[in-house]
Amino acid sequence: MSLHVIVGAGPVGTATARLLAGRGERVRVVTRRGTGPEHPAVERVAADAADPGRLTALAEGATALYNCANPAYHRWPTDWPPLAGSLLTAAERTGAVLATVGNLYGYGPVDGPMTEHTRLASTGVKGQVRNRMWADALAAHRAGRARITEVRGSDYLGADGTSLAMMVLPRVLAGRRVFLPVDWDAPHTWTYIDDVARTLVTAAGDERAWGRAWHVPSAPAVSMRDLATRAATLVGAPAPKLTRMPYPVLWLGGLVDPMARELRETAYQFDRPFLMDSTAATSTLGVTPTPLDRAVGETVAALRR
Repeated sequence: MSLHVIVGAGPVGTATARLLAGRGERVRVVTRRGTGPEHPAVERVAADAADPGRLTALAEGATALYNCANPAYHRWPTDWPPLAGSLLTAAERTGAVLATVGNLYGYGPVDGPMTEHTRLASTGVKGQVRNRMWADALAAHRAGRARITEVRGSDYLGADGTSLAMMVLPRVLAGRRVFLPVDWDAPHTWTYIDDVARTLVTAAGDERAWGRAWHVPSAPAVSMRDLATRAATLVGAPAPKLTRMPYPVLWLGGLVDPMARELRETAYQFDRPFLMDSTAATSTLGVTPTPLDRAVGETVAALRR
């Protein structure tokens, strides 16, 4: 049994811990409050992962260190730098592979499908934060100080996800109207949380994956309307009632609502096609995406529970 240390017990951290524990590995989940999934093979530790000394001690002897943390959306510029720095330091000191859960913010608006070779050209605050994290980790890898990899997914589907889909689907299942600044018919890539965990664990354990980023294998893109219709059909709910909010309404909402204010920066992801090419991870690492209907079905079942 190898030791695997996971920082963060959100949806991806929890899915990763369960995956590893199910394979018979030792798992240590680190969060501020000592939360995490209950399993005989999972040790839950309350600690500040931004403390490099404490995190290094917790990661000593680990095969891999997984960055599944996710600071509050509006605190990324202040909370990510010390946390990411601590994770990288712990990886350098212990020799554990640092496997980070990333996203697509770093690319910024693009025309056409994003690949791992798409230029990291974001001018937004959150995208630039993620790009600095990746640049620091890559520099450490190239200098021989650490072994690193990163997996990037699109908007999540799955239990306890926090993406736009997980804001929309509960209202659709309840037969309620949804009013958001979204082109409901633009094709969009959706990434299933369990596929993120599988890709993360695979990349951490495969030398071919180190020193670069990978897109999480995801089903072919469908529109938010298509996704909502599939979910409604599964439970016999009425056809989704989806209304597009004008962008100025979102902008004004941001004056009083911190979440709405943060969404201004990434609104481009939902007003045009947003497509992620994930064929590299499938062809090289052998990870295949969960079929969309199964992912939607399991998401709907989790929401109804």
